[in-house]
Amino acid sequence: MKRQLHTGIALLLAWVGLAAQAQILVGQTAGFTGPVAVGVKESSDGARLYLDMVNAKGGVAGQKITLLSMDDKFDPQLAADNARVLIELKNVVALFLTRGTPHTEAILPLLDKYRIPLVGPSTGAMVLQQPVRKYVFNVRATYQREAEKAIAQQVSSGLSKIALVATDDSFGADVLVGAQKGLQNAKLEAVGVYKFDRSKPDFSTIAPAVVQSGAQTVLLVASGGTAATAIQALKAAGSTAQYVTLSNNASSGFIASLGANARGVVVSQVFPQTLAYSLVRECAQLARAKGLGDPSPAMLEGFAAAKVLVEGLTRTDGKPTRERLQAALDNLGRLDIGGLEITYSPTSHKGLDFADLSIISSDGKFKR
Repeated sequence: MKRQLHTGIALLLAWVGLAAQAQILVGQTAGFTGPVAVGVKESSDGARLYLDMVNAKGGVAGQKITLLSMDDKFDPQLAADNARVLIELKNVVALFLTRGTPHTEAILPLLDKYRIPLVGPSTGAMVLQQPVRKYVFNVRATYQREAEKAIAQQVSSGLSKIALVATDDSFGADVLVGAQKGLQNAKLEAVGVYKFDRSKPDFSTIAPAVVQSGAQTVLLVASGGTAATAIQALKAAGSTAQYVTLSNNASSGFIASLGANARGVVVSQVFPQTLAYSLVRECAQLARAKGLGDPSPAMLEGFAAAKVLVEGLTRTDGKPTRERLQAALDNLGRLDIGGLEITYSPTSHKGLDFADLSIISSDGKFKR
């Protein structure tokens, strides 16, 4: 009888202990399978590096942060469905690190309806920055900034015949605005603008047309495996152009998907790669400790977004509700995340302004 009583007390104490370990639930929907899977995994790994470190030190006000991730297969409708589940059924305090422009756009009505913040969407779409979206807190720079800088760099290298190949969706349209601005600054026009269906990409007619245009540079606005397929098709058609793509492809997985075509591809970056930045040093130390090697740009994006999320949660004074997190981020002011500064106010949820270019080397690394 005593043994049963002791066992019952032990179980009760264990249950009470578990109940006392409050959790802060954060929701993520992203394409863990599909064309952007490799980049999504790396950015999520980067976020978890920081969240795991914070949790190991006791979390935020004694509460562990739990990231609930759902696979939307890079489908906008499924992204919205997942977000609804996370908000309504899982009762997350925030959404975090969504992936894709149309995918994040599909979630916007839910943010407004439930008054829930979205931190660090993995998209540089201008539609998320201007006008200010009350519940969206951007961390990375815009695609338009990247595209404009990429065009300027190509022109400065003496390449003036530039073709634009873009996915026919809101992501592609957004990037083309920046690309056209870069061309206008250089007093140039694209030798061709070619669009393809995101859900059924077909380059069988686009590739020969690009070759016929005499393009010296091809700015490719596509995601993951689709971008790799496009480069393969262009090369097979006889193109010898310089291929340039954006930071949505700044992952080691993208390099692997290119295979023998990787060397020489230019990829813009929205996070630095040098250890001169404490953000990079901190991420690299944690990544190596977990056997992940040097952090990729995608990992750094997730890591930086997690730092902003945790700072916001920390400023809720131990009561991380949606409303309090929204208010904390809205009044964040200036935050140094490791050599880079984020500044939020009720009139600006703009991300970083950092943009740079890298080239894939013969050893499969991003080099400046």
